[in-house]
Amino acid sequence: MRPFRSLGTYVALFVGLAGVFLALYAWRLPPFDSSVERTNDAYVRGQVTVIAPQLAGIVAEVAVQDYETVEAGQLIARLDDRIFAQRVAQARAGLAGQKAALANSQQQRQSSLAKIAASEAAVKSAASAAENASANFARVQPLARQGYVPGSDLDVATRQNSQAEAALDQAKAQLEVARQDLQTVIVNRQTLEAAVDNAEAAVKLAEIDLANTRILAPRAGQLGEVGVKAGQYVQAGTQLTSVVPDAIWVVANFKETQLPGMQVGQPVRFTVDAFGGREMTGHIERFAPATGSEFAVLRPDNATGNFTKVAQRVPVRIRIDPGQPRMDDLSPGLSVVVFVDTAAEPDTRQASANGG
Repeated sequence: MRPFRSLGTYVALFVGLAGVFLALYAWRLPPFDSSVERTNDAYVRGQVTVIAPQLAGIVAEVAVQDYETVEAGQLIARLDDRIFAQRVAQARAGLAGQKAALANSQQQRQSSLAKIAASEAAVKSAASAAENASANFARVQPLARQGYVPGSDLDVATRQNSQAEAALDQAKAQLEVARQDLQTVIVNRQTLEAAVDNAEAAVKLAEIDLANTRILAPRAGQLGEVGVKAGQYVQAGTQLTSVVPDAIWVVANFKETQLPGMQVGQPVRFTVDAFGGREMTGHIERFAPATGSEFAVLRPDNATGNFTKVAQRVPVRIRIDPGQPRMDDLSPGLSVVVFVDTAAEPDTRQASANGG
């Protein structure tokens, strides 16, 4: 075969071969295939907690500034608590009134018991009087029939016997009334006890509302931008600021075609764009239970129209190895580029710690 005589031919041949090798490298085809999977669809994540009031009111004090580091329980802001303090006082007064009514019910119970005792004594007295009147009537009646006593004595004995029986019935009725009064007091006491419980709950609710006028940091971390000012009226749920704890991790969204060979516990390398490409290390902690599209609010409907297959991405959570330089500078939302060698042996300690 005759060699090429034109320099342009060699240049064209070189460019063609370079294009072929570049395409092979881009698609990771032999001889450029590699076990290292890479994605730039990865970000630092953290538990960003939004701080909001549970009450509506006027902001009386803002005790922090933007990006300040706070401890758990530290005051963030305070609402005007005058109304809520008066509600606590009102609830406590209501509780005192209900307790007084309950104490009065106890006195009524004792009084009812005394009335029952008095009525029982009255029944015994009336029974004794009725017995005497009946005995007197039994003596006078045969004597009156034989003419030994005048008829007026029989009338008196008869009347006294009837009055004694009526007095006994009346005493028994009063005893029953006293017993029913006691039962009424007992039933009313249950109502009063329930009212006391309700008043105690009202006091606790009022105290909770008063405590909620002090908006505290739920955990230690660094605040975001503080978006509230003193004198501002806020509604319940209004976002005041956010707190970002120190706990951070990386979430890398790998294509489903990149997952073969990935295991929990495998080592990971990643570079941080904000650090000028500084490389850091970590380990795969766990895989998402579904692809990212399954968690989307509007999921694609592949059952209609023409279908074009699109490689889905699966979020992979990566634990950042502790003790690395600039760990304190990592913030949720930073972009990273993640590299995973699918041929690397997983760390069994990492896998067992995460259920792998």
